[in-house]
Amino acid sequence: MTESALNGAKPGRSGAVKTRHGPQRRCGALEDEKVHQKTCNNGGLYGKPFIETFEETPLLLAVLTYMGYGILTIFGYLRDFLRDWNIEKCNIATERAQQKDFVPLYQDFENFYNRNLYMRIRDNWNRPICSVPGAKMDLVERVSHDYNWTFSHTGRAVKDVINMGSYNYLGFAENTGPCTDAVAEVTQEYGVGVCSTRREMGNLDSHEELEKLTARFLGVEAAMVFGMGFATNSMNIPALAGKGCLILSDELNHTSLVLGARLSGSTIRVFKHNNMQSLEKLLRDAVVNGQPRTHRPWKKILILVEGIYSMEGSIVRLPEIIVLKKKYKAYLYLDEAHSIGALGPHGRGVVDYFDLDPTDVDIMMGTFTKSFGAAGGYIGGRKELMDYLRCHSHSAVYATSMSAPVAEQIITSMKCIMGEDGTTIGRDRIRQLAENTSYFRQGLQDLGFIIYGNKDSPVIPMMLYLPAKIGAFGRELLKRNIGVVVVGFPATPIIESRARFCVSQPTPKRCWTGP
Repeated sequence: MTESALNGAKPGRSGAVKTRHGPQRRCGALEDEKVHQKTCNNGGLYGKPFIETFEETPLLLAVLTYMGYGILTIFGYLRDFLRDWNIEKCNIATERAQQKDFVPLYQDFENFYNRNLYMRIRDNWNRPICSVPGAKMDLVERVSHDYNWTFSHTGRAVKDVINMGSYNYLGFAENTGPCTDAVAEVTQEYGVGVCSTRREMGNLDSHEELEKLTARFLGVEAAMVFGMGFATNSMNIPALAGKGCLILSDELNHTSLVLGARLSGSTIRVFKHNNMQSLEKLLRDAVVNGQPRTHRPWKKILILVEGIYSMEGSIVRLPEIIVLKKKYKAYLYLDEAHSIGALGPHGRGVVDYFDLDPTDVDIMMGTFTKSFGAAGGYIGGRKELMDYLRCHSHSAVYATSMSAPVAEQIITSMKCIMGEDGTTIGRDRIRQLAENTSYFRQGLQDLGFIIYGNKDSPVIPMMLYLPAKIGAFGRELLKRNIGVVVVGFPATPIIESRARFCVSQPTPKRCWTGP
């Protein structure tokens, strides 16, 4: 792959951050990503204060958390001992004893953790939903008589559960309205599946229209869509980087980015989250020292970051990263899974939020699974880059193409966000989402809860810390008809368990009256 295919900036550009109002100086980077409050007040520069809060875990809570996990581990080994001697009857939990003649399928501690810690609170996850993920939803009621190893459905539903865990940020995942009508019409014409890759018989006119619309929405030369958001990262990064390339990855990047980096065969180095000193040190060392042993220059240096980090509610410090990537001639890969549609005055993500030039980002990636209420993902950038990916991306060459109804859902919702449907519904929802986010976050802080992340992020983590609180919090809120997502180790650091609220904009029926 040529350098010009991946390079989103023309040769000879300066290192200044380009905005629609000309070059701007950047806010100073922070030295430590784990301080009481991280504040970067650039209200006079980018139009808004950049404030992120990450309060350190109090020492007493940290000690109690470690003690809690220690006690659970001790009791877990005791339960395994009782199962081995058939004192505690649980046939499903004795799979370890049945693997005497085979190599264990799982690592021993991984299996132990799932068996004795995760299973105790497993009822907080994978709850079946039997309605659209709107402001309220209906859950299928289920019970377990063997400590969450198996579940059975009672045939009843938990009605009108307040939805505080869905990624339906703009409320387009509905079963009424113009999106649904358009999807129903396309389903009658095309069916529900394509059953082919795009290189064979699966390239539809809907795909061509969607890619042109996505490129116009992002403000880039061209775009390419894929049927699965996770594979958009994991299968395209190996096509962009390989042996002899260096990938610099934020320590909080999503699993899809991590997997894609590993599959590429590139050298991977991790920098501290949103820490520009850490990133610049890695960039400087990479340029000065080159590859290990040979000290030859790296073929490419690719920086991987996200727009909004889904577990932290943190927004990437994009202006400063663009300055660094230009200074050291690196490439920038931006994952906007949670920020596209949900951030910025026009819903165009973190680039729109900071009022930057989209061409300063070499590879713009995002998913349609959140704000657009659909499935799949996209990559946007230079046309030469898209032409290269069509021939070398595994997602393009081997994966089944996106179905026509899904593509139509994205087209309709994207036009609504852009205002091309003749209404102001999209703009109103973006504004309402920002207001709801600020109101809810401030309300939790006023009640004394410890909240992580950026004040403008629709992802709002509320710290729980203690392992016993993870299950108790999720269950108690469900009793009060509130559905939330609770997260603990290993998805978070062991002393930073949390509940993650995702604020979304419900769809009032009055909004669907048409233009």
